[in-house]
Amino acid sequence: MNEKVYKTETEALPSIPAKRYFTIGEVSELCGVKPHVLRYWEHEFTQLKPVKRRGNRRYYQHHEVLLIRRIRELLYEQGYTIVGARNKLNERGAVVQERDVSATQNQISTFSEDIMQIKADLNDVMGQLKTELNEVVTILTVQERH
Repeated sequence: MNEKVYKTETEALPSIPAKRYFTIGEVSELCGVKPHVLRYWEHEFTQLKPVKRRGNRRYYQHHEVLLIRRIRELLYEQGYTIVGARNKLNERGAVVQERDVSATQNQISTFSEDIMQIKADLNDVMGQLKTELNEVVTILTVQERH
C-alpha cells in the first residue's frame, strides 16, 4: 500500500526546494507526473536532458523541473497534444512561465534583503572584534612595560 499519489490539474504542486539536482522520484513528486512519463517525455521534448550518472541514473536541474511543469500544464491542463506542446515550447523560445519568472524575482529580492542583513551583521561583528582586539593589544602593551 505504498502507492504514490499524483496531482490532478486542480491541485497545487509543491514548491521546488533550493537544490542543484533532483532524482527522477523527487521530480515525479514535485511535478505530479509518474517516472515512466518523465522518461518518455525525454524522447519527445529535446529541451529535456537530465544529467545521467552512475548506472544511467537521471538527475534533473531546477530549470528542467520548471520545464516539466510547463509541459505538464500544456498537456494536462491546456489540452495540447505532444506535438502541439512541443511546437508551443519551440515557438515561445522560453520555457519558463511568467509566474515562474515572477516567483524567481521575488526569491532573488528576498535573498538580496537577507544578504544585506547578513552583511550588516558581519560588519557589526567585525567592529566588535576590532574593539576587543584593540583592548587585548592595549593590555599586552601595558604588561610589557611593567
